[in-house]
Amino acid sequence: MKNTCLLIFTGLVLLSCFACTNQKPDKKMSKTSAPQDRPAYALAIHGGAGTIRKSDMTPELEAEYLKALDEALTIGEKILSGGGTSLEAVEQTIVYLEDSPLFNAGKGAVFTHEGRNELDASVMEGSNQMAGAVGGVTIVKNPIRAAIAVMKNSPHVLLAGEGAEEFAIEQGLDTVPNSYFFTQKRYDALQKILEKENRKTGMVTEPAGSKFGTVGCVALDKNGNLAAGTSTGGTVNKRWGRMGDSPIIGAGTYANNATCAVSCTGHGEFFIRYAVAHDVSARMEYLGEDLSTAA
Repeated sequence: MKNTCLLIFTGLVLLSCFACTNQKPDKKMSKTSAPQDRPAYALAIHGGAGTIRKSDMTPELEAEYLKALDEALTIGEKILSGGGTSLEAVEQTIVYLEDSPLFNAGKGAVFTHEGRNELDASVMEGSNQMAGAVGGVTIVKNPIRAAIAVMKNSPHVLLAGEGAEEFAIEQGLDTVPNSYFFTQKRYDALQKILEKENRKTGMVTEPAGSKFGTVGCVALDKNGNLAAGTSTGGTVNKRWGRMGDSPIIGAGTYANNATCAVSCTGHGEFFIRYAVAHDVSARMEYLGEDLSTAA
């Protein structure tokens, strides 16, 4: 791989944030200042902040994950090196990850308390702050494409549930029965949690290895435009239509050409409360911090 990328990974409680930037501002840099040492293009991805213990990660499984991540990077790099847009790279890279059963997005999504799969995704362009998102969809094969359709073909930013699904059908996006998302591994993880659920308090005990996070991609194209996208199946055993930060612009996804592009993974409630994705960008813009310091 020849990807050129400034990649930051920070652990905040159980949270992780990936970001890719096209400039490194200092305290004297204005929003209109020229980028410094900007690469021709850049790409960064994540496969989610999970709790897979080292003892559970066999060499064969680790190789399988690394192979899938490398293939996803290759897809995005080919688009960017060929002059494609950052949005195209984000879309195609995340679609690949959504189609893989290894990650908690699309095909590999975890199960809700009721035993079905509910998916969330969002996308944002740094050149114009246009954004789109879907939440709680159950029949959309690739939620990231639905998020892009919301951004491009509707006056809205976020659509949820049956309305989002109706919109996706109207847009001609691929839909599948909810059973398409079934994987034995994810179903077994739900059953283990249900067996240990504390009936008295309603609290959930999650065994190690039961949480497998979001996927995300951020990209910088040859025109200097940033884009960010995030897709997830949420948290295993979630209830009541719960959504985390992944479909929330400014919490789990954000992009601004003047600063950075961010896709987050971890416990979404924390990212929502602290508007993490936007806050990284804001610290760069208003305090003049570099990416690492801001994150």
